[in-house]
Order: sequence, then C-alpha cells, then structure tokens
Amino acid sequence: QVQLVESGGGLVQAGGSLRLSCAATMRAFVHYKMGWFRQAPGKQREFVAATTGGGGGTAYADSVKGRFTISRDNAKNTVYLQMNSLEPEDTANYYCAASSWAGAVSPNQYEYWGQGTQVTVSS
Repeated sequence: QVQLVESGGGLVQAGGSLRLSCAATMRAFVHYKMGWFRQAPGKQREFVAATTGGGGGTAYADSVKGRFTISRDNAKNTVYLQMNSLEPEDTANYYCAASSWAGAVSPNQYEYWGQGTQVTVSS
C-alpha cells in the first residue's frame, strides 16, 4: 500500500521561506517520478515541480523557477520542496504525488497523492 505524507506547511510572511517534505511508504521509491502540485481555493490544481527517479531530471512551473527547488533522498524515501522568496500568490494547499511514468506531466498522470499541506503567505 502506498502512502504519501506531506509536512512543513505553515504561515509565513512574504519574502520568507518554507521547506516541504513528503515521506513515501512504497516499494521501489527510486522508480517513481515525484511531483509537487498546489491548489488554491476556487482554482484548479496546478503543477509546481517534479523530479525523476534518480533525481537528475527536474522541472518547474514558470511561476516558481528560481525560487523553488525540488530534491529527493531515495535512501529516506522522501522528496522535498524548498520554497524561497515566497509571495502571497503562492498561498495554496500543496500536494505530493508519485507516478510510475517518467513522462507524467498532468495531475491525472500521477497515481498516488498525499493529503496536502497548507502554505499561507501573508503580505
């Protein structure tokens, strides 16, 4: 049974930083592409960042490039999202997701999801 548990969300002032973690209970974690998505009230879930199984390939939404960094520790079955220079527009519920397909892009291409962690950025 696969379980993804996010942590690290909270309230931060604009310009501040947060580090999200996603601990995965699953076999062969290294074989999964891991992604972070976010959803603000009244909006669709949107892609934030993703990393391939070995961690060598990463991708970011244009809105977070240069501010967010995704990384993973395969020995700990954990993926991270370091978020710097946070803006009020980053306020959302952040979700961790796993896909067995390296080419996964959209949310419906990810098989497993966590429950989410709330990030609120005050101005």
